[in-house]
Amino acid sequence: MVRPCGHRLGERFKSQWMAHLCGLCLALRGDHGQFARLVTNYDGLLISVLTEAQAARPEDGRRTAGPCPLRGMRTASVARGEGARLAAAVSLVLASAKVRDHVADGDGLLARGPVAVAARRVADGWGRAGARGGAGVGFDTGILVDAVDRQLGIEALAGPGTPLLAVTEPTETATAAAFAHTAVLAGRPGNAVPLAEAGRLFGRLAHLLDAVEDRTADAATGAWNPLTATGTPLTEARRLADDALHGIRLALRDTEFTDGALAHLLLVHELGRSVDRAFGAAPRCAAHVPGPEAPVKKRGFLAGCGMFALLCCSCQMCCAEEYEGPWSGKKREGCCRDCDCDCPCDGCDGCDGCDCCCPCDGC
Repeated sequence: MVRPCGHRLGERFKSQWMAHLCGLCLALRGDHGQFARLVTNYDGLLISVLTEAQAARPEDGRRTAGPCPLRGMRTASVARGEGARLAAAVSLVLASAKVRDHVADGDGLLARGPVAVAARRVADGWGRAGARGGAGVGFDTGILVDAVDRQLGIEALAGPGTPLLAVTEPTETATAAAFAHTAVLAGRPGNAVPLAEAGRLFGRLAHLLDAVEDRTADAATGAWNPLTATGTPLTEARRLADDALHGIRLALRDTEFTDGALAHLLLVHELGRSVDRAFGAAPRCAAHVPGPEAPVKKRGFLAGCGMFALLCCSCQMCCAEEYEGPWSGKKREGCCRDCDCDCPCDGCDGCDGCDCCCPCDGC
């Protein structure tokens, strides 16, 4: 959901963002094996970002990692420690739930019995690994599993007139718990309440934006979509999204950070751009003007794994101007690719403490 433009980030924040992305990937490999790196995702690294932003000595949470093909065989300073491990545990549990959902829906090759059995075993393994990882940093991943299970029941009962926020509640609860636990890991218990609120609203946005982006494709395939099922118009969904953005901004102001610049940049400025993209508003970075979008075709679990490996080995996830998401089929932007927009954000300090009236907003 948060896919920042490398140019807008500038060198300082781009290197920090990549440190957390690589840290999440290495935490998955170190604790759970090479195959677990498949669940590396951009949104999961926010957990690591928030933990480091609150730490008394953020520099202690870094180490130098060896050469990696995805970094052009360069070494790099990467995030380590409990924040990265929590991000890894959350990513594994949610990926496990996603695979089980694909199996239940019989997507693609998963409609075949032997393939479905194999995928279910992978999902179960990831779920157990995520539980172990969560326990290692004092986080009960049962909260996430319970949220996923309740989600299925809520969707089965939802219909016209059902409040949309009743459908988004399990996602909100899960992300609230994960965000709040970063305060525990950082030794800032007073931050747990505002970060829980920020996480709750981030979860709401994740659910809303996914529903908006998938609405056309879901209608074409007959898949369940919360907006269609509840009869919620796009205008109401946009209102809820804007309210969530405002709430996240206020929650971050109530949070005590040692260095909250990157968290602010991602959760205020970049998240706002994600909302604009999803609802079809003009993008704020003039170099990335999207054309008409056709309905996307999602890949099954195994096909997505193959595409993920191809994208990683060919460095497209880092350097491509645009590529298709391995499972969703949605258009994504390479996290390191250059942008030729003339953007005043390059080199800014992340506008920490601003009320979003700075030069970075609207570039």
